[in-house]
Amino acid sequence: MASHSHSHGHAHAPSASADRRWLTLALVLILGFMVVEVVAGLLASSVALLSDAAHMLTDAGSLALALGAASLAARPPSRRYTFGLGRAEVLSAQVNGAALLLLAGVLAFESVRRLLDPGDVEGAIVVAMGGAGALVNVGAAWALSRSERRSLNVEGALAHVRADLYASLAAAASGLVVLLTDWARADAVAALVVVGLMVRSGFGLLREATHVLLEGAPSGLEPQEVGAALAAHPCVQEVHDLHLWEVTSGFPALSAHVLVGERDDCHEARLELESLLRERFGLTHTTLQVDHTGRSPLLQIGPRA
Repeated sequence: MASHSHSHGHAHAPSASADRRWLTLALVLILGFMVVEVVAGLLASSVALLSDAAHMLTDAGSLALALGAASLAARPPSRRYTFGLGRAEVLSAQVNGAALLLLAGVLAFESVRRLLDPGDVEGAIVVAMGGAGALVNVGAAWALSRSERRSLNVEGALAHVRADLYASLAAAASGLVVLLTDWARADAVAALVVVGLMVRSGFGLLREATHVLLEGAPSGLEPQEVGAALAAHPCVQEVHDLHLWEVTSGFPALSAHVLVGERDDCHEARLELESLLRERFGLTHTTLQVDHTGRSPLLQIGPRA
C-alpha cells in the first residue's frame, strides 16, 4: 500500500506588510535626498556627487521594484500560481543585481573620462553633501534592516543602499582631499572605488537569485546529508528521486520516493520521516511517496540519491 503525503509549513513566514512599510520609508529618504544631491553635484562640478545621485536614482527604482515584489509575494496561492507569487521577490533581486552592474559600467566610463580631464571641483560642497548623503543612507539601511523577513528582495534593496552609503563616504573623502591638496582627480578615484563595490554587490545578487531560479539546493542544506538521514531510518530500504530546492527566500521544499520493508507500516514511517525532516533540517514543506519494497512507481523523474 502506497502512502503519499504533502506536509506544508506556511509558505511564507511573516507577512510582507512589514517589508512594505520599511521599504516605503527607505524610498522616501532616498528620493528626498537625491534631488538635493543632483543640485549640489551640478554646483560643485563633482562626478562623485553626481554618480552618487545617479546611484540614488537606481536605489529609488530598486526600492520601488522591491515594494511591488513584496506586494505580489503577499498574495495567496491561486489556481494558476499554486505556490503563490513568492518568486517575484527573486526576480526583483535579479533585476536589482543587473541594474547595479549596468550603472557601474556607466559610472566607470564617466569616472575614467574625469580622471583624464578632472576640471575644477568644489571640495567644500562635496564634503558637506557626501556626509549628509551618508547619514541618509544609514537611515535607509536601518529602515531595511528592520524588515522581519530576510528575503533576497530586501537584500537586493539593501545592497543598493549599502553601495550608495559607500559612494557618499567616498565622495566626502574625495572632497576633503580636494580641499587639503587641491588634487581634483581624487573625485574620479572615489567614484571608481564605488564602481568596484557596485560590481561586487551586483554579481553577488545575480548569483544568489539565479541559484534559486535554477532550483538549486538551499544554502545550508546538503541533499546527500538529507538523503542519508532518511535512509538511516530503521524501516527505510531505499531513498531515490530526492529533490531539494527553494521556492523563494526562506521557503525550502523537498520531495522524495521512499521504499520501506514489506512488513513495515508505511504510514507510520512517513510520519516519522516528516518529523525527522522538520526537526533536524527545518523542512516543513515536504512531499513523500512511501511504498513497500517490490512496488515500483509508475513514473520516476530526477536522479537517484
